[in-house]
Order: sequence, then structure tokens, then C-alpha cells
Amino acid sequence: MSISHRRYVLALAALFGAWWAALAIQPAERSTWLLENSLSVGGVALLAALHRRLPFSRVSYSLIFVFLCLHTLGAHYTYSEVPYDAWFEQLAGRSFGSLVGWERNNFDRVVHFAYGLLLAYPVREVYLRVADARGFWGYFLPLDFTMSTSMIYELIEWAAAIVFGGDVGQSYLGTQGDEWDAHKDMALASLGGLIAMGVTAAINWRYQRDFAREWDESLRVKHAEPLGEEALARMVEDRE
Repeated sequence: MSISHRRYVLALAALFGAWWAALAIQPAERSTWLLENSLSVGGVALLAALHRRLPFSRVSYSLIFVFLCLHTLGAHYTYSEVPYDAWFEQLAGRSFGSLVGWERNNFDRVVHFAYGLLLAYPVREVYLRVADARGFWGYFLPLDFTMSTSMIYELIEWAAAIVFGGDVGQSYLGTQGDEWDAHKDMALASLGGLIAMGVTAAINWRYQRDFAREWDESLRVKHAEPLGEEALARMVEDRE
């Protein structure tokens, strides 16, 4: 990691630390705040542990930083109570909801969309640099990861709502009475990831000279022999 790269990452870390500390003071619901921050604190710890072995690009760190800032804001107020309408009304004289026709607090929907839009590219870095994904798979797998982890998060929310129950569970779940809330959240995260990978593919198509060749090669069958019982038979034969 170059000195300039390291300074940039340290600056982002310091800014996020200050942002997190400020929003840790008197959150709307301390129990909900603790639940919301459990995954983000774990994610930051993982990034810190891997920063020497797997340093991300400044683009990826910046995207992660923006997402974590949004998530921390939602955790402070609880997602369904972030007062963005009041802030916007102070600046523009009317609420943002009335401007775009929103009838509910959609901060949670925005952050789910941001999850796919902002984190699909860092995930792509992992697939390319660790799993050596190329061509089609370098775009599909990050999208697939975004979609699957979005689904897992909805299951975690559901489980937390059952385990903790009461106001804490409902606040964490944040459906605001919408029975299709989980489906919409997953759809928005998927859309964000699709846009991120679409933009990435478009940039690479424009500037990567072997884009078409790499794409075709990634879809070529590498091993013609079937797996399953055929592969098991070959392994047994090799051991004998």
C-alpha cells in the first residue's frame, strides 16, 4: 500500500470514527442501536484485519465509507424515523416526501438500494483478486452475492424480531406496516448491485482491450467430463 493510499484510508477511518462516535451519543433507542451496529462493527473489524493482506482500492474504500455512514445514521434514529423530510423542508420549504410522492419514511429503502450500489464493486474486487473470477463471472458473482446477502439480512431481521419481540423487534424490523417490505428491500438491493455491475461492465468494455475475449473465455467449458457420480467413480479408481 503506497503512502498516499494509506493516508487516504486512514483519513476515511478517522472521519468514520468521528461520525460513528457522534451518532453513538443518545441514539433514539439504545437497544436497537446496538443491534444495528453489530454487523457494521464486525465489518469494520474485518476490513482492519485484512488491510495488509487484502487492501482495497480507494474507490472501494470510499464506497464502503459512504454506505457505513448511511447505515450509522439509520442506526442512530432507527431507520423508520430518520428525519430527512424535516431537514429537507428547512432547506427547501417543503418536505422531500411531498416533492416525490412518498407516503412513508423511505430511508431504509434508500440504504438497501445503496447496499447493492455501493458494495457490489468492493465485493467484485474480492472475487477478482481472491477467486480469480473473470469475464461474465466477475460481474455476475458480485451481483449474486449482493442479492443473497440481502436475503440473509432480511432473515436476520425476521429472527431478531422474533427473539427480541416487542418494540425492539418491531423497530429493528422497520416494516412500517408494509407486508411486502422485505421483498422490496431485496429488490432494491438487487437493483443497486445490477446498476453498479452494469456501469463497471460498460467502463471495462470501453477501456479493456480484451474485454470480449475474456468474456467469451469465461463462458467456455473448461472440463468436459461430468461430475457427480462420474467424478466419484474417477476418485475411487484413482485411490485404487
